[in-house]
Amino acid sequence: MSDVTADWRLAVDIGGTFTDLVLLDAASGRVVVEKTLTTPRAPLDGVRTGVRQLLAKAGIEPSAITAPIVHATTLITNALIEGKIGRAGIVTTSGFGDTLLIRNEHRYDMYDLQIEFPAPPVPRERVVEISERTNATGSVIAEPSQADLARITEELRAQNVESIGICLINSYANPANERLIAEYLRRELGVPVCISAEISPQIREYPRMITTACNAATMPVIGPYLDELQKWLASEGFGGSVLMMLSNGGVVSADDAAQTPIRLVESGPAAGALAGSWFARRLGEDRLLCFDMGGTTAKSCLITHGEPELTNTFEVARIYRFKKGSGFPVSVPSVDLVEIGAGGGSLARLDELGLLKVGPESSGADPGPACYGRGGERPAVTDADLELGLLDAGYFLGGDMPLDSAANQRALQSVASQLGLPISETAAGIHELVNQNMAAASRMHAVEQGEDLRGVTVLAFGGAGPIHACGVAELLESTRVVFPTNASVLSAFGTLVTPVRIDLARSMVRPLATLSEIERDSLLDELRAEGMRVLGAAGVDRDKIRFRYGLDARYLGQGNEITLWFGEGPAWPVTHGDVVERFETDYRRIYGLTIPDVGIEAVTWRLSAYADAQAVEPTAVVGTTQGTPKGTRAVRFSRSSDAVETPVYPRSALGVGQTIVGPAIVEERETTTVIRPNWTVIVAFDGSLIAEWSAP
Repeated sequence: MSDVTADWRLAVDIGGTFTDLVLLDAASGRVVVEKTLTTPRAPLDGVRTGVRQLLAKAGIEPSAITAPIVHATTLITNALIEGKIGRAGIVTTSGFGDTLLIRNEHRYDMYDLQIEFPAPPVPRERVVEISERTNATGSVIAEPSQADLARITEELRAQNVESIGICLINSYANPANERLIAEYLRRELGVPVCISAEISPQIREYPRMITTACNAATMPVIGPYLDELQKWLASEGFGGSVLMMLSNGGVVSADDAAQTPIRLVESGPAAGALAGSWFARRLGEDRLLCFDMGGTTAKSCLITHGEPELTNTFEVARIYRFKKGSGFPVSVPSVDLVEIGAGGGSLARLDELGLLKVGPESSGADPGPACYGRGGERPAVTDADLELGLLDAGYFLGGDMPLDSAANQRALQSVASQLGLPISETAAGIHELVNQNMAAASRMHAVEQGEDLRGVTVLAFGGAGPIHACGVAELLESTRVVFPTNASVLSAFGTLVTPVRIDLARSMVRPLATLSEIERDSLLDELRAEGMRVLGAAGVDRDKIRFRYGLDARYLGQGNEITLWFGEGPAWPVTHGDVVERFETDYRRIYGLTIPDVGIEAVTWRLSAYADAQAVEPTAVVGTTQGTPKGTRAVRFSRSSDAVETPVYPRSALGVGQTIVGPAIVEERETTTVIRPNWTVIVAFDGSLIAEWSAP
């Protein structure tokens, strides 16, 4: 029988390999976690399994959960990367039907004569054109005729489209024609329809159209899943609604998420970044590098001044992971992070030059690494970690999922024989190479932001993060790593400490000197109204909603803008002079100069509508006595070195203030923390492990 005073909160995070779940009692601080394999072909199956196991562990019934259930997912990202998307159509202005093929005419590698780009999410045969026109100032020059509306309806019906995106020229300035077409098509075809004026009402045809196309193509993916999820939750007796985690670090209602799934593209990683922000404030860290390594990918995000940086565009489905411009540049606000194919399931291979490579191809959840015993034949990072002794084959997921050492050996041998090396040396090479890949990607991303990662504290989480964190920190010249409690499911926990939030933007290009305040305020009124609608749908009281304002601006005649953020308030909070001063300050900081006697042009207006997250304080997961090892095992920490008998501690037995000198292994059900030689760990007040490196 559950305590009537409890206030249970449920979070779910579907990853590429595992689905993570967290139950938090906001009243007592009790936390219960679960981890189960993701079921890619039917994601709800894995969620059902995990939720039922989690409730059984907590000893509560579904009816005990009345607060909104917060959900992060990689469904949208994976659908776009793998091309497993809906059969969408696009409606655009006559003459613009080839926009998705022409792209922006930029070549991400100017010397590649056989350059490749990802195939558009909507092929040319499902792009239909209609005669209409709105000019750049928002005046409707020509409305679509009834005959044209009937024609495109039949063309789309003949293509058996499952969803439709509408992207007309200059519709960001006036969405009237897009709305007219959308209303007609919804009535005649009965399929989901989205318009660019609601998805990405910003200048530049290609980014706006590709964002709309990606949104339309993923509506048939997320819509049925969310519908099925909510029906199942209701049938089980759950009392809470569903909130979806967005790429910007906020959450919105499931219905709004189903209409704008492209906003979910970095849903899971954003949740991890928000968890990092929470820990940065909790630990008093001004700068913190979130290092999240799961089964499929590794993510890193730099937290400065307690918050992650946001970017207004994000590139998804790159042909080449490290080549900017080889994917879809979607115009959605997102936490600024780097993500690479370096997870526990990342596969090792030899390239055409006979060099060892790891990732980005992953074994995923099905079949998974060879040691999962589910049919995988190629070696993955987890197979290498098991061979090195970093993992215990009998204690994976607390023994609920024992690993197959024989399958592990066979898979590693397939690469070792090509290298002419022993299996143990091959495994050490795979482990070190994936660490190098993650450190290099994190370092490069930081350099692009003008940041130096040397000396930054690393927060390690994800199922594989605590295994590799000390090795990655050494490569980054970082001397401090924090292993939080429940590190394996920290991204799911992050959804419980994030605010309800929506970031909105709309282009209105005007010289700043002649800008009409009436026109500006009218646009901001519309953004505020949309923000209040979205937050209200997520259950936020109107009097708790706050607004923050931003502006993309440039010098007259330039082609690129810089984003300026100003204060909060019920109305635009700064004067014309304040905008000019801020623009010149930021422009000088970025480019080292300003341009005298050239006017400033306002391009895109931005508004963040949000409500503060409810404060939570999880109960400390820490013992009362100084824990002792439960045994030892032989562990190899580097190539060409002997295995070292290493003590293995159960994490639940460690006490506050306890010191552990590396090398050491700390085990818990969902992950394993590896303390390399020359690292020393102290157990913090909340059970977090604080590792410090000292030179040998």
